[in-house]
Order: sequence, then C-alpha cells, then structure tokens
Amino acid sequence: MDAAFTAEQDEIRRTLRDLLTKHGGPGEVRAAVRTTEGHDPALWHRLAQELGLPGLAVAEEYGGAGCTATELALACEETGRALLPSPLLATAVLAAPLITALGTPEQRAELLPRIADGTLTAALAVPGGSMAAALGLTADNRAAAWAGGGRAGGIQAHPDGGGGGGWRLYGEADRVLDGHSAGLLLVAAHAGGYPRSRTLLFLVSAEAEGLARTRLTSMDETRPLARIELRDAPARLLGADDGTDVCGALADTGSRAAAVLAAEAVGAAAGALERTVAYVKEREQFGRAIGSFQAVKHRLADLYVRVEAARSAAYYAAWDPAAGPLALAQALEAARIVAGEAVQLHGGIGFTWEHEAHLYVKRAAADELLFGPVHRLRDHAAGRAGLFEAVTADGPVRGVAV
Repeated sequence: MDAAFTAEQDEIRRTLRDLLTKHGGPGEVRAAVRTTEGHDPALWHRLAQELGLPGLAVAEEYGGAGCTATELALACEETGRALLPSPLLATAVLAAPLITALGTPEQRAELLPRIADGTLTAALAVPGGSMAAALGLTADNRAAAWAGGGRAGGIQAHPDGGGGGGWRLYGEADRVLDGHSAGLLLVAAHAGGYPRSRTLLFLVSAEAEGLARTRLTSMDETRPLARIELRDAPARLLGADDGTDVCGALADTGSRAAAVLAAEAVGAAAGALERTVAYVKEREQFGRAIGSFQAVKHRLADLYVRVEAARSAAYYAAWDPAAGPLALAQALEAARIVAGEAVQLHGGIGFTWEHEAHLYVKRAAADELLFGPVHRLRDHAAGRAGLFEAVTADGPVRGVAV
C-alpha cells in the first residue's frame, strides 16, 4: 500500500479548499442554510461544473471522473472543514453507488450522467428514521426492524396493476437527508406482503403524485432533514426483482459511505481546531496570549493527536472500505471532543450564537445521531470481526470475551 497521495489528489484538495475559503465562510454557510434548498444552488453549480464534484466516483462512461473513494473522501474532508451545506453526501455518496450497483443499464444511463453534472440531486429514504441501521453500520440490516416489517409499518409497495410494471408506495420516512429538495428519491420499501416480504429500492420523482415532503427543524442546519410521506405514490423499481441482494448493496454502500463520512468528520474537527489555535494566539490574558500557557498547549496537543489519528483511520478506510465503520466511530468521537474543547477554549464568546464554534458542536452531535452512535458502530464492528466469540470443541460461542 502506497500511502502517498498523487498529484491529482492533492490538486483536488487544494482547488476545493481555495474555492471554499472564498465562498464557504461562516457567513455564506449561515445564508445558505436559510434558502429553500438548504444550500447555495449557485455554489453547488460551480462545484459540479468546474470541479466535477458529484461525478468524482461515477464511471467515465456515465460522464463522471471514474475516481475512487479516496478522491471523494478528500473532497468531503474539505467540505467538512467548511461545514458546507450541499447535496454531495446524499447524492454522490449514498444514492449514486446504489444506482450503480442495482440499476438496470437503462436506469444507469438515464440517471448517472445527470448526477455527475450536478443537474440531478438524489436522496435515500429509509423507513424508521435509522439510516445507520439501514446501511448496516450499527446492526445487521437484514433484520426487519429498521424497515418496519412486512405486515405493517414502514413503507409498503404493491404492483400498480396497470400492466406497465409500475409500483405504488404507501408509508413515510423521517430524517431523510436532503429529502425536501432532492429531484429523485431512492425509497426502501417492503414488497410481497407479510408471507414473502422482501426489501426493495424504488425510484420516486420529486413531482410524483401522492408525495409530500416536509423540511424538519434539525439540530444542525447544515444537514437538512425531511419527512417523506407517500400516499399511493407511483414509483419505479430500481433494478430488477430477480432476487438481487438489496440489503447487501445497502451494506456495501454503507461501508464506503462510512469512510467518506469519517473524512468529512475529520475535516470538521480539523476546522474547529484550526480556528481555536488561531484564537488562542490572539486572545490575551495577564498581558500574554492564552496560547502561551502550558495548560492550553497541552489541551491543544491532545486534540491535534486525536485529529491526526482519526485522519489516518479515515484515509485507510478510503483504501479499505471494510474499515469504514470503525474509522467513522473514531472520527465522530474526535469531532465531538474537539468541538466541545473549541467552545471551552474560546471562553465566553464560544457560547454565543454569533460565533461559529457552536456550528461545529451541532455538526458533531447531529452526525452521531444520524450515523451512530459511536458505541454502536464499534459494537457492531466488533461483533462482525468475532471479537466476542470463544472457541470451544463445538465451535465458536458468541457473547463470550476471549
């Protein structure tokens, strides 16, 4: 494994950082989250057209750059540093890989080029409000609990009956990331009724009849969430109902998304730390900068080590997505601790709404609620690795520490 970045990867990071330094400051972030879309459409257009951000990991045959998860992770590290509100995570990290993995050739040719050029945004809607469980990050997503079960609850799908192969969806999903503004919804729903219940993914247009979308008040305004209500809304099946392992595709997407999310959380932690270091160099007490006091230096050094350790884990996970959930746990923990310390080291001003320190605290807390919590990420990863199995003459026994 060569851990060094290529010149192209360094250029992605540098170009994006320069752009966001000019157009993604705290003032621009606050203005963007108050728009109808929840992000700055003009900036999103620039990111898509000039930098090709949503198409980084889309295959070249569909108009993308054909890059790997590493390039996408580096880009999201920079957007995390600026706390940039954008459809990048929902569209390029969650929806596009599922369309690539499950979509028919016709669906991929129809949707992926529009995602790559930024003209189409997408969102993944799962019932139950547990994105982490649906992506297999905190639990086995083959269990029916996250999807509501086949008898009732969740989102139910049934054939349209018109003979055209269409479907109708009924139910609702909460906490859908960018669900209020996405042009396309990927909806996880149950089909087959209770006896033969199976989870499938469906494509629902933003203009579909019977679809109602409500933007929710969220802790972190840079992560817009929505409630999706479907009342016999028309839908298309993503891929073919031929026994495709939808839960497996969701889990694979979850592992890769965890690596990218880890990089984004590292970026947020690094951004909070950089702002704190700059502040303690300027803030004076007893006639000297508070950053010169040994106690403050020790606290900052501890935070720096924590951020760098999380960054190393995120970069490794971008190379090996199987390590994604553990890297995400480490990065979310680092973001939470660094953001909390940033508020403390800023003193009284750090607690005010006018200062950007609280934005990092909200991002750290909201991400852990949406994709964690940390202890469940670690518990599920440990269980999958067999760390709590004891080997006996009859085989492994789960739940026993070795």
